[in-house]
Amino acid sequence: MRSIAAFVIAAVLWSFNLFGQSSQDQKTPDKDADKKQAAASALAGKKDQRKSSKDEKKEEPKKEEEKKPGMNADTFAGLKFRSIGPGAESGRVMSIAVNPKKTSEFYVGVASGGVWKTVNDGTTWTPLFDGEGSYSTGWVALDPNDPSVVWVGAGESNSQRSVAYGDGIYRSDDGGKSWKNLGLKKSEHIGRVVIDPRDSKVVYVAAAGPLWGPGGDRGLYKTTDGGKNWKAVLTISENTGVNDVAMDPSNPDILYASAYQRRRHVFTFIDGGPESAIYKSTDAGVTWNKVTSGLPSVDMGRIGMAISPADPNVVYASVEAADGKGGIFRSSDKGANWERRNEFDAGAMYYGRIVPDPKERGAA
Repeated sequence: MRSIAAFVIAAVLWSFNLFGQSSQDQKTPDKDADKKQAAASALAGKKDQRKSSKDEKKEEPKKEEEKKPGMNADTFAGLKFRSIGPGAESGRVMSIAVNPKKTSEFYVGVASGGVWKTVNDGTTWTPLFDGEGSYSTGWVALDPNDPSVVWVGAGESNSQRSVAYGDGIYRSDDGGKSWKNLGLKKSEHIGRVVIDPRDSKVVYVAAAGPLWGPGGDRGLYKTTDGGKNWKAVLTISENTGVNDVAMDPSNPDILYASAYQRRRHVFTFIDGGPESAIYKSTDAGVTWNKVTSGLPSVDMGRIGMAISPADPNVVYASVEAADGKGGIFRSSDKGANWERRNEFDAGAMYYGRIVPDPKERGAA
């Protein structure tokens, strides 16, 4: 009996021990799950915190980039290119013709840049000669009776190696909008155009002629029908043309013309000779006399002519001459006698032109 009772008690105790162990095993996974859940929650919290921090950073306004000192793209952001006309005129300005009735309107003839016009004192410019046969301009003149009539002598009158030549005389009757070539196409270099204020159809053209060879339209030409026909009223030789002509404002029949002997070759330049001289006419070019009193007796080169508007008895000449005999000469008796006023003839081949003061006698 005692052995049976002991066996029963042992069985009961073993059952309790087994049950307890089973209960403990069942409780352990729950604790692990709780730990895992707590860890997951903590990790999620950290992620949310990081995300929140990133969102806060995104929401923060970006700081403006510090501008570096000196020039950058913003420095030139407001600048725009615009045309200002013949800012680079491709050579020398040969002639300026101002409308006496509206001085804010004038024309500029460029040695190798055509003819330009402004109507607002040079603020803006319009090219007028782009469609014509020559881009080189020797002279621009306005009809004193109608400034909308414009005469252009094509081909600059200088004689350097890079000189550009022209193709004659042009006229516009509408202020430069359209042009007509009126001949003298073989003149190549025109020094001046003058118009008789009594009759706009009477025009004189000083043609120096070809630089690199003889012949051509060379000398002083005159038209009495507005350019339909031309007559050579002063011819020197096949090597010497007329570089300049001046008309007496008190008597348009009195003319002064300068003959210029020159020839350019690849190897040399003949600048002047015995045929360079000053001629005077008192009958509108029908007859001519050479004036010499007081002028250099040596060979002369280019000669520029001008008459004082304040006193037409005063005539100026810029003379290029050999042996240092050139300079600025003046006559006080309409060219009968001359006196040398100074020795300046530097650059006479280029700048052989004088502009007298329109009001003051003796100033130029």
